[in-house]
Amino acid sequence: MPAGLPVQELKKLGLGSEVDLHVLEVPVEYQTVQSLVPSLWKQYRPLLVVHVGVSGMATTVTLEKCGRNHGYRGLDNSSFCPDSQCCIVGGPDCIYSVIDMESVCKRVTSSGLGVAVSVSKDAGRYLCDFTYYTSLYLSRGRSAFIHVPPLGKPYSREDLGRALQAVVREMLELLDQAEEKIHCQQHIH
Repeated sequence: MPAGLPVQELKKLGLGSEVDLHVLEVPVEYQTVQSLVPSLWKQYRPLLVVHVGVSGMATTVTLEKCGRNHGYRGLDNSSFCPDSQCCIVGGPDCIYSVIDMESVCKRVTSSGLGVAVSVSKDAGRYLCDFTYYTSLYLSRGRSAFIHVPPLGKPYSREDLGRALQAVVREMLELLDQAEEKIHCQQHIH
């Protein structure tokens, strides 16, 4: 199942009139990610980018805390793998999102949504992790990655869409609070 189904559900539900939501499907290809992700950051200059992927191992909506630079050995859908086996040559080994995923998880879980949410430090060393690291590197940590389970295992498209909506709203709220804190600190000094 492509991640596009729950994401299309999120698009249908929306995030509110103050959020400009762009939904794009990224092919499972290293070279496409290397060119497309930077061009999207340059074109849209977003406050936050949230990537979504399907994990056959996931049974919860999983918030990934970090992206890893090295260890990419699996061939993509074009039978390609970078010779360097890394995202960004010379980049740090690991980049964490500026979003406090533990806090997002707790807030969404306590909302009574009915969809289990968890946090992970391993996005899988394949295209999901590769995409996430690339985006984190370009954004100085202003990215997020959410793994969803396959449809029906155990959640419906609608369940996953509502979960994505709740998670992204919490991420934006936390990011907004962090921005306000930074802005206040700059005026104090």
